Amino acid sequence: MKAVFVREFGGIENLTIEEVDEPSGPKGDEVLIKVMASAINRADILQRRGLYPAPKDAPERILGLEFSGEVIAIGEKVSKFRVGDRVFGIVSGGAQAEMIVSREDLLMKIPENLSFIEAAAIPEAFITAHDAIFTLGKLQPSESILIHAVGSGVGLAALQLAKTVNARTFGTSRSKEKLEKCFQFGLDEAILMKEEINFAEIIRAETAGKGVELIIDLVGASYFQMNLESLALKGRLILVGLTGGSKAEFNLGVALSKRLRIIGTVLRSRSFEEKVEATKKFAEYALPLFRSGKLKPNVDVVFKMNQIMQAHEYVESNKNFGKVVLVISDN
Repeated sequence: MKAVFVREFGGIENLTIEEVDEPSGPKGDEVLIKVMASAINRADILQRRGLYPAPKDAPERILGLEFSGEVIAIGEKVSKFRVGDRVFGIVSGGAQAEMIVSREDLLMKIPENLSFIEAAAIPEAFITAHDAIFTLGKLQPSESILIHAVGSGVGLAALQLAKTVNARTFGTSRSKEKLEKCFQFGLDEAILMKEEINFAEIIRAETAGKGVELIIDLVGASYFQMNLESLALKGRLILVGLTGGSKAEFNLGVALSKRLRIIGTVLRSRSFEEKVEATKKFAEYALPLFRSGKLKPNVDVVFKMNQIMQAHEYVESNKNFGKVVLVISDN
């Protein structure tokens, strides 16, 4: 089968499409899927550069953390899916190949109103956001939330999910155009980030000095102190990404006096059982909302498999508003 393959760790010139061995199986609770589409994530960029090694259960040189596709075979213990079902889900790697094996508890049926391309844009961003906002962040309808990099895949997913409970939403971005587009997805207050901007001052001014109850942060170190200053009493900071650095010096007194909770999260390296639980909670909450149209996939640009270098280049340029989808098979 064909797969996106990293010949050497480094630049995009090391990406190629190669013939690799087909997966064995399926056995037991495993499902063999013909992959129709995948999506490009920051983790793919880091793995290609050699900065984010794949877990032991994932291929080292085949990228891809999410997929949509069609079931082509099932193991003897599979009870939830049949051959021909349209499914999507998360994996630890290897999703950018023509076939993949997944255990059935990590799969979801694609809502009837969504295409394979739309479905491929959902799992990684929306499961991450749902887990961060509701399981870890405990967002309530009366509360407010600040989402950094709100125009990213996870940011837009978090924005849409926060509006399902009518929370007040603040969002930051370095792009005025992205912020303007975010109003269509439920953004209440936009903060355009520039060198001289202190978003904590803006948050305090807009909340009458109270601050926000929850922050979803995809930036990291460069925003950390301002995050603490932006949080309300008993506020929660959920660290999802580190594009702005991983080391920060901050005033512990702020965290103590406000009784803050600082929680780090990552989806890829979790145990199978934890991924199953996150997938289950997301499916129960969000899939009915996708069926009704209240939630929508955030597809920005679609590339074909042989355009993998252009897809990585586009994501690295930070131009994308939402998800960049990669078509693996179009039949």
